[in-house]
Amino acid sequence: MLSSTPGFTEVSPDVGALDEAAFDELLNADPDAALSLIAELTGATDAGLRQRARRLAARLMIELARDRPPDAAGVGQFVSRRFRSPDDDIDVDRSLDELVESRRAGRPVRPDDLAARGWARRSTAWCLVVDRSGSMHGRPLATAALAAAALALRADRDEFAVLSFARDVVAPKAMWERRPVDDVVDRVLALRGHGTTDVAGALVAAGEQLRASSAGRRVTVVLSDCRATEPGDAVAAARALDELVILAPEGDDADARRLADAVGARCTTYAEPSSVVAAIAAVLDRA
Repeated sequence: MLSSTPGFTEVSPDVGALDEAAFDELLNADPDAALSLIAELTGATDAGLRQRARRLAARLMIELARDRPPDAAGVGQFVSRRFRSPDDDIDVDRSLDELVESRRAGRPVRPDDLAARGWARRSTAWCLVVDRSGSMHGRPLATAALAAAALALRADRDEFAVLSFARDVVAPKAMWERRPVDDVVDRVLALRGHGTTDVAGALVAAGEQLRASSAGRRVTVVLSDCRATEPGDAVAAARALDELVILAPEGDDADARRLADAVGARCTTYAEPSSVVAAIAAVLDRA
């Protein structure tokens, strides 16, 4: 089956071989064909080829995801925090006990017992939810891996989860796990598609993951056409989330847009694997 994939004979001229120079030529000529091919090769039956492809694919997905600027500074909020320097503005309300006690005792104020007020960036936790109920090889698989890399690179302190769903939900990366980005991408590339589509169950699972985070902002990003084939109230599950973004394949986004309209979520489409990182940036950075 791989031998019929465009570019395969040039990139893998011999059994187990992976010609990275030939792959680079394909990547320059047709990025989406190259991404599709390398995603296919991560499931090759030849163990040597499979391992080489997985290393190259993880590195490539991360490099392509880094082509976009990192997450914007985000919405700032005025917070109370520990007093650090004479330039800080004292939070009088939270420091009142120490101010009163120091004056009563006739001693200097203890800086460690003071609070300050200032602007801080609100931390964000992400949960990527990948639909694996249909075809999960080639272009769909490359798209999912690129999306995982893009959100992982946006995350603060591993504050992200990656779920995949069909009838059941599995977690290539749970919120409470600590995994390097290349390991997360590799786990996504190991996904294979099958089964029915439980959109409601996937959204409920995303909410559970995000509740494990203490971040001030919690965003669920769904990569799916959102066409459910399992019973469940996807609208109710979506409304229970703090913030929902849906990325649907171009030309197959009607169900996704209906769900987004019903709950006030943001929805956009992507055309090819190479466009998903820009689509994520566009829909998130305008929030």
